[in-house]
Amino acid sequence: MIIPADSLTAEAAYKLLIGSIVPRPIAWVSSVSPQGTANIAPISFFTAVGRKPPMISLTLQPRSDGRVLKDTFNNIRDTGEFVVNMATIPNSDAVHRSAYEFAPHEDEFELLGLEKARCEIVSVPRIESAPIAYECLVDRIIPVGETDNVVWGRIVQFHIRDDLYLERGRIDTAALAPVGRLAAEYTFVENVFTTPLPAETLAALEGIRMRRLDELDSGFSPIDTALWSASGSTRPAGQ
Repeated sequence: MIIPADSLTAEAAYKLLIGSIVPRPIAWVSSVSPQGTANIAPISFFTAVGRKPPMISLTLQPRSDGRVLKDTFNNIRDTGEFVVNMATIPNSDAVHRSAYEFAPHEDEFELLGLEKARCEIVSVPRIESAPIAYECLVDRIIPVGETDNVVWGRIVQFHIRDDLYLERGRIDTAALAPVGRLAAEYTFVENVFTTPLPAETLAALEGIRMRRLDELDSGFSPIDTALWSASGSTRPAGQ
């Protein structure tokens, strides 16, 4: 299949991107409005972009109507600060529910039942149960195309749970239980390897499908349901 990019709508291009750039790490972003209302949202267009100073990037789309900017972006733009919290399997349902499009005046820590933890430099709270968090200040905001915005954030403080911080500044990645994004679903990272793998291991893995943890049909995708939108947001069942 060969698909010319200029023939695609934004939604069609988004489906191809999220289905082929996998697994994507999830920035579970907490922010605060100028009025003091706390917001949480998962952003899976997320990566590291620099080392000294340490920098990360987030790409934010509008809300599901395709026009209104998300509260997360408005808060980051208006206050110049935010926190990236790590998404892990114990928090996976809260991560998913934080993608709902709540009203701007609602405190999403309270709605999601998450504990706030104080940051050292920024005024935004981090998520207490997240094992790793970055306090970030906005470095630049770059408009992309017709609707999207890229935020570069400079990390000014790392919060790492004590048991995860090893000698020589290394993180115990095998103990993280990280969750990543696969199209509109999630993956639990539960294996690790170095190369080369034994030939018999590669042969046994060839052509296999991913194992589902939720007991749904192997071909299921939320993209085929009314609960999904091409904004990165989702909708509670029944809406």
